[in-house]
Amino acid sequence: MEKQRSSKQKQGQAAEDYACHYLQMQGLILITRNFNARQGELDLVMLERDTIVFIEVRYRSRSDFGGAAASITRSKQQKIIAAARYFLHHQPRYANYAARFDVIAIQAQQQGWHIDWIPAAFLTN
Repeated sequence: MEKQRSSKQKQGQAAEDYACHYLQMQGLILITRNFNARQGELDLVMLERDTIVFIEVRYRSRSDFGGAAASITRSKQQKIIAAARYFLHHQPRYANYAARFDVIAIQAQQQGWHIDWIPAAFLTN
């Protein structure tokens, strides 16, 4: 029996679906979604030519407090990096690929959603 999701969770899933589709239209190839590790979760793991891209998707219905991109704290970045290291350790076929951490920030607007793709949004050190 599947657990009932809140409207906020459904909205977040819809935003992630939108981000995945958007990135696929830009030529990225989906490897996996919602990869869970003890260290944290990776929303999207995609391939762009010879680079593995770990993507954090953030959705905000309002721009208070800096909007979607500003919500990714240094602590959250560290969890994403740790989860990516775990992923790479358990997926050795990607070990020789360059890696990058991107953010997809989605903001609700009157006429739908505005998407900002921020490549190399943060570094591993």
